[in-house]
Amino acid sequence: MHSTADPPPPPPPSPPSPAETLEEITQLLTRLLPASLSITCFTSRWQVLRSKLASLKSLLLEISDSPHWSEHPLISSLLPALLSTLRRTETLCQHCSDASNSRGKLLMQSDLDMAVGWLSKQINDLELLLRSGVLHQSTAIVLSRPEASSSKEEVAFFIKDLFTRLQIGGLEFKRKALESLIQLLSEDDKSATVVAKEGKLSCLISLLDLNAENSIRELAVLAVSLLVSAGDSPRKCLFEEGALGPLLRIIECGSAPMKERAAMAVEFITSDPDNAWAISAYGGVSILIELCKSGSLTAQSHAAGAIRNVSTVEDTRIALAEEGAIPVLLQLLVSRSPSAQGKAANCISILASTSEYFRGLLLQEKGLQRLLQLFHDCSNSNTLEHVLRAIYSLSVSDTSYRMLSGSTSFILQIAELVKHGNVMLQHISASLLANLAISDGNKRAVCGCMSSLVKLMESVKPDGMQEVGAKALLSLLLVKSNRKELVKDEKSLMRLMQMLNPENEVVSKKFPVAVLAAIMAGGSQSCRKKLVAAGAYGHLQRLAEMDVVGAKKALQRLSASRLTSLLTRSWRE
Repeated sequence: MHSTADPPPPPPPSPPSPAETLEEITQLLTRLLPASLSITCFTSRWQVLRSKLASLKSLLLEISDSPHWSEHPLISSLLPALLSTLRRTETLCQHCSDASNSRGKLLMQSDLDMAVGWLSKQINDLELLLRSGVLHQSTAIVLSRPEASSSKEEVAFFIKDLFTRLQIGGLEFKRKALESLIQLLSEDDKSATVVAKEGKLSCLISLLDLNAENSIRELAVLAVSLLVSAGDSPRKCLFEEGALGPLLRIIECGSAPMKERAAMAVEFITSDPDNAWAISAYGGVSILIELCKSGSLTAQSHAAGAIRNVSTVEDTRIALAEEGAIPVLLQLLVSRSPSAQGKAANCISILASTSEYFRGLLLQEKGLQRLLQLFHDCSNSNTLEHVLRAIYSLSVSDTSYRMLSGSTSFILQIAELVKHGNVMLQHISASLLANLAISDGNKRAVCGCMSSLVKLMESVKPDGMQEVGAKALLSLLLVKSNRKELVKDEKSLMRLMQMLNPENEVVSKKFPVAVLAAIMAGGSQSCRKKLVAAGAYGHLQRLAEMDVVGAKKALQRLSASRLTSLLTRSWRE
């Protein structure tokens, strides 16, 4: 029996190769160029079209001379689209050559203008592809990152090809190119400098546009955030190409992940003082403040960092005050994000140090109380430093000064930081101890930090450390019991003698001289005896001869003590 089943359908014809498509395009151009010369209607439009067709013919000849032109995947998408445009143009040529054609004049003008637009776009794409140099090497649609051993030329070619695909490819080409770019930046942040030099960053920024396809925008934001975090050069290039405005629009309207990445990029861009001013120009102050209020913890942290960066610009500071940044920043001090807390505290410390106006705004919003709460609860040394700086700036207010001077818990805590904090915390804490009007009872309570203050008097850095150490110590030595405690501490006494030694040029002599004078101010014979026994007399004699401030007066007190001691001993004998 014979089967009655239908034979299988023939396989679909395979698409023409790039070479076959190019051949058909060349034939079409050969027909179109002379045919267009005989057209007598719409002459100005056909003149423009002819110039486009002539440019296209020359460009295609140049492309066909490239070694690997037919292998590049972008060619496979560009040539068929170009062929379609030329077929439509040929149809228009036939219509315009046919006197009996009944198409309306306005419709024909519109069709010719559209043909000019299509050809202009496709010529531009082909020029980009040719000028990029990527047709000289064989590439695939899924780009693999160059190996670590790759030459600079190979990496540069890879980046040029990526950006070529971003400019003229369809969605799939753009997506693959962005994924490859992100992989490159994630695995080798040094490549960011090459990207800034070889890539057309304006093309990447254009993908941040609100009208761009969402998945492409998400990848573009991630790529930009990786670029700006990688170094000064790519950060500067992206700013100069206008990335700040689109990033701020994304913070306004993007998804939560995009807002986080855009805020991160804005924070990095504004970390350069030369860029920070532009936030106001783009209307970014209110956008960042709103993100601090309603964004995720990560977004809030980056927004607070950006606000901190721009708070160094005077005009922007005024905008921050007008837009209500102060209460928002103070609220971040109790955020669940330690990073946001630290950046907000840093910004507040900057604002508090600038003018009485900002100190007034902070105090009006109970800023000192918020800062003290964080100061007592926080264990991060960087955040503590910013908080202390802000508190120090606010302490110039009479109300704040009285509140801080009378707070035993605060005094005890800064005394602990003098003993165990890092250098900057010691510096600020000692400054507060020196300046506040601390009660005698609290001075006795913190006498344990005096040996640390003596050590600070030996510190060369930071600038001013010796002075604040001496001033804080002099404040505590106003209490008699503290003077006795200090001379009992043999190590501290030995340090003071080493600082007094004229051969020791590290420490300014006026500070140990003032401390010795303070120890002797109460008339305690036991204190003076210990100072003499430690060798203070000889050092003071030499310093007095050198006219060191306070040395002669201190020597007189010490000499009077020695004379009194000798007379008493002689009388007893």
